[in-house]
Parts: sequence; structure tokens; C-alpha cells
Amino acid sequence: MYSTTVSTDFVAQHFLTVPNPGPEGEPHSHHFEIEMTFRGPELNEYDYLVDIDDADAALSELADRYRDELLNDCPAFEGYNPSVERFARVVFERVTDAVDDDTVTELAVTVWEDDTAAATYDASV
Repeated sequence: MYSTTVSTDFVAQHFLTVPNPGPEGEPHSHHFEIEMTFRGPELNEYDYLVDIDDADAALSELADRYRDELLNDCPAFEGYNPSVERFARVVFERVTDAVDDDTVTELAVTVWEDDTAAATYDASV
């Protein structure tokens, strides 16, 4: 199985909407790092798994969309607690719409909210 990983980072804000969230219930910032790992058993005719330029462009667009935003106000989080787990799923859905290489069979999106805490959404594409 081949894998190719791209990453970016940016600052965004959120607050948790669960019962008794403690200090996380107040708006606060995170320096998010997003890693996307594309996987597949075969390479394309150019010996690539995924076009890294396309993956970088999708990631850059995503970073531009959420940079300096309050995630709670973004349509993708409407009706959801904007947890790091939910953020990983949102990124997965946006990226799979933008990067459609036939050789990619799986995508793992990991969102780090700080140096010690991250969540991953991993599924077939």
C-alpha cells in the first residue's frame, strides 16, 4: 500500500457546545495542524498515488476557508459540536470532493489542536 501525506497549519477559534464544557465553552483559539494521508495499492501512469499539487491546493483552500474563523459560525458545523473529531470529518468530506485521483482508495485526516491532542477520521473514498 502506498501513502502520500500533505499538511498545513493555521489558527482558528471555536467553543464547545456540550453540557458543562468548562473553559472550553468560551471562544478560544487553536493553532490547528491538518495532515492528510492518501493511501492506495497502485500508482498512476506517472508513478504517483495522488497529484500532490491538487492535494496541496485543496488543503490550502481549506486553510483559507477556516483561518481566523470561529468554527461555530461556519455552515459545516451547524447543529454540531465543533470538536476536533468533527473538524477531521469536515476536512475529509471537503477534500474527497476536491481530490479525485482514481488510485486513492483511502484517506486519513488528522487534525491536531495542539502539540499533544489530535483526532483522525479515516475511511475509504
